Amino acid sequence: MATTAFPTRDDFAAMLDESLGGADGGFEGRVVKGTVTAIENDLAVIDIGLKSEGRVPLREFAMPGQKADLNVGDEVEVYVDRVENANGETMLSRDRARREAAWDRLEQEFNKEARVEGVIFGRVKGGFTVDLGGAVAFLPGSQVDIRPVRDVGPLMDLPQPFQILKMDRRRGNIVVSRRAILEETRAEQRSGLIQNLEEGQIIEGAVKNITDYGAFVDLGGIDGLLHVTDMSYKRVNHPSEVINIGDTVKVQIIRINRDTQRISLGMKQLESDPWEGVAAKYPVGAKLKGTVTNITDYGAFVELEPGIEGLVHVSEMSWVKKNVHPGKIVSTSQEVDVIVLEVDSDKRRISLGLKQAQSNPWGAFAETHPVGSVVEGEVKNATEFGLFVGLPGDVDGMVHMSDIAWGISGEEALHLHRKGEAVQVIVLDVDVEKERISLGIKQLEKGAPAVGGGAAASSSLKKNETVTVTVLEVRDNGLEVQAGDDGATGFIKRADLGRDRDEQRAERYQVGQKFDALVIGFDRSKKPSFSVKALQIAEEKQAVAQYGSSDSGASLGDILGEALKAGKKD
Repeated sequence: MATTAFPTRDDFAAMLDESLGGADGGFEGRVVKGTVTAIENDLAVIDIGLKSEGRVPLREFAMPGQKADLNVGDEVEVYVDRVENANGETMLSRDRARREAAWDRLEQEFNKEARVEGVIFGRVKGGFTVDLGGAVAFLPGSQVDIRPVRDVGPLMDLPQPFQILKMDRRRGNIVVSRRAILEETRAEQRSGLIQNLEEGQIIEGAVKNITDYGAFVDLGGIDGLLHVTDMSYKRVNHPSEVINIGDTVKVQIIRINRDTQRISLGMKQLESDPWEGVAAKYPVGAKLKGTVTNITDYGAFVELEPGIEGLVHVSEMSWVKKNVHPGKIVSTSQEVDVIVLEVDSDKRRISLGLKQAQSNPWGAFAETHPVGSVVEGEVKNATEFGLFVGLPGDVDGMVHMSDIAWGISGEEALHLHRKGEAVQVIVLDVDVEKERISLGIKQLEKGAPAVGGGAAASSSLKKNETVTVTVLEVRDNGLEVQAGDDGATGFIKRADLGRDRDEQRAERYQVGQKFDALVIGFDRSKKPSFSVKALQIAEEKQAVAQYGSSDSGASLGDILGEALKAGKKD
């Protein structure tokens, strides 16, 4: 550069830039090498070749939890924040220098998927901070260990390997994992150990952990799962009932999955199988004693001997209690009598019956109350098709709506009785197998056909026959009548009391009154139906046929008058 006797302001600026490395290559924002010239208290004085020295805290030269190993004369790399501050000092940073160098190094390691060394030095929300030789990374809590770690204290300030999961230099974001290193190391160890194990091999191990579904057993560097169902042939509600953490147990290797490196273990396999010969030991129909071990919504499990359980389905628990939870019939630890219903040795299942060990109330009722018996009961429920009546022996019978009352519709008959009412019923039929009892109420009325004996009471009556009836009861919709003095009872509807509307009033009649009516038919129980109206029509037709015709010119009154006169002469 040319010199002049009188340099200008621009000349001074050019010389300054040259001394600092040029306008495009200045010190600021760069990592440079410097020499430690002195150590003052907690600061290191560093000369990087400028007119002033910089001071850097000693802690920036040490790893977390360690002391700085720095002496006068050592050459170090520092980052130049500013060439000169307001006090004329150079602003230097060892952390920034380490961070820049660390990012370059870590990017290379990340691209090679290599491990990096770091130190856990702080706790943040959701995880921990790790110093990777100058760059700070985030260690999620789930990536600390293979299993959850309650106390991370022993892992703090300890150099250890990590795996970089994610890097973003622009955002200054690094995510690492310690768990990935442990899993890889464990996989290598397991691969070596698993080669020496075989299915069926009996080995000892220490119980390492217990869960609700089983226990993990350490087999000398590799864990195996001892499932709760493989601990004993008898029911085990929780593994802690059989083993405890730290126990040494003898187990058999049931399965080895070399791809997933999972090992299944068993303890009950070392015992004799109680299911061998179970079909001969518990034949179908045998009555046994057992203890209720577990109750579910669909039934109860009963232990017949240690390791042998059978299921009493909810449908086999009670003869009379339907749609009731098993817990309301039996309780845990209760001793009960059961009957063997079915044995499946291959599936290790035994079906048991609780109600079969008790007398069948339907059969007992059939023996004590044959068809035709009269019994008193309470109306338990009314449905759209009949009444359910509670009977002796804690059984129910049904009165169909057609068997409630004579002469009215089933819908009307249902309203004659209410829930809780005591009624007398007659047994019409008992089906023990289907657990059904058919009852009747109207069959108890005077003159009703005999139950089981056909229609003897009305066998002497014939359709279209004229009979003299006696009024037994006056109702709004008609009359309850009886043929003769002790004949069959029947009903005359209001519309059948006469041809004219005035004659169709039931209140015109009184109990005990007698009059003639025509038998117009029988219902399904052979009970006769009568009609005064039909008799009047029949008599009219007979009179017309005998005393006149439509061509004679005689009126109906003339014809009936002649018929009445002839009747008086007779």
